Amino acid sequence: MSPPAVMRAWQYSSTKGGLEKNLRLNESAPVPQPSREQHLVQVLAASLNPVDYKVAEVRLFSRFAIRKPATPGIDVAGYLVTPAAGSSLKPGQLVFGASGTTPWAGGGLAEYAISKGDQLMALPDGIDPISASTVSVAGLTAYQSIVPYVKSGDSVFINGGSGGTGIFGIQIAKAAGCNVTTTCSSGNVELCKSLGADAVIDYKKQNVLEALKASGHKFDHVVDNVASNFELYWKCHEYTRPGALFIVVGGQLSRAFIVDAILRKMWPAFLGGGKRKSVSFLTKAKPKDLEQIAGWMKEGKVRAVIDEKFSFDQAPKAFEKLKTGHARGKIVVEVSSSNALQ
Repeated sequence: MSPPAVMRAWQYSSTKGGLEKNLRLNESAPVPQPSREQHLVQVLAASLNPVDYKVAEVRLFSRFAIRKPATPGIDVAGYLVTPAAGSSLKPGQLVFGASGTTPWAGGGLAEYAISKGDQLMALPDGIDPISASTVSVAGLTAYQSIVPYVKSGDSVFINGGSGGTGIFGIQIAKAAGCNVTTTCSSGNVELCKSLGADAVIDYKKQNVLEALKASGHKFDHVVDNVASNFELYWKCHEYTRPGALFIVVGGQLSRAFIVDAILRKMWPAFLGGGKRKSVSFLTKAKPKDLEQIAGWMKEGKVRAVIDEKFSFDQAPKAFEKLKTGHARGKIVVEVSSSNALQ
């Protein structure tokens, strides 16, 4: 396989006014050159995640920490062009995982992308590239924020069950043998139930905290994919068991969010602070975790939920949809056709 010298890639040099307003399609961007420790992938599909724009839109961080022009996108599936040195993967194989060397501008919204040696795996038979492209960030986040902390029979509360991470979280918690309670809006109740949720709290119609206290469960574990209702943490001792962790996955980088996060760390429980440990979460590349998720997908225990697919030329519109915060599952950009192997 011999890649061309140039490719099409979505790039930005500024995020003023929003990332989606600054994306420009470069028809002749240079194809990235992988080091010995990196793979080169011809991208078929890329799925979007909030991290693709939230960090880039923090002006000072974006200015000094993200090299411009930058291409967003982490989650990819495609054909392996050049494997990393020592990899068991072969040229021409269908693969999926994470692109890029940083989580801030992964380079997935391009016809070719590089990936670290430990961030790709072969696409298992029976899983299509579109579905596989949704797994890496959201699937690993859901897995790593739940599975290491629970055992079969535990009760888990997932705040935000219909978004990209929540849809995987419900299914992964069920695959791990847990009882799952989640939240969503009225239109997504049936979706969450179809994914296996044992109880669904419609936050449009119910007070979530009161519903949790009235549920009859003392939860063993909490994952907050939304992190906008701070009361859920400060009162979580009223609906969780002693020793339960409260893991924060989502959240807007607002002043209120930052102040609340500092208070959780600095205000001791004996002086009226939180009675449960709050943990800020960072996903890590772990091939074994990705392999377990893929295994569950083959077994039918976990499935991708795709809100909408966009063509490559519609990438800015895909970000507009993502930023509404109302996607039911994942948003996918189809970069190339499935027979695009060169």
